[in-house]
Amino acid sequence: MTEKIPLNLELLERSSNMLKALAHPLRIEIVDLLQDNKKLTVGQIQKHLNITQSATSHHLGILKYNGIVTSQRDGKKMYYELKHQRLSQVINCVALCASEEK
Repeated sequence: MTEKIPLNLELLERSSNMLKALAHPLRIEIVDLLQDNKKLTVGQIQKHLNITQSATSHHLGILKYNGIVTSQRDGKKMYYELKHQRLSQVINCVALCASEEK
């Protein structure tokens, strides 16, 4: 079991914003793709999701703004990775709960 962190209003607000950012199927899939310390480019993520580059960038921007992913430029390419690998556990937990609802 993980350590319980005391909650205050600021932490609750940031936590709520992170969960809101994750509340989209494509963004959940992006987090799933980036599990296990993977670094992927926008193009690699776009290819896997089969959506436009602008849509991919839009979703990555939301995830980055809310502290879920980070980015690093290498030449002309921008690489994205999960800022906190623990977030993949949240996705897995919710997916398990959702699968039990059938």
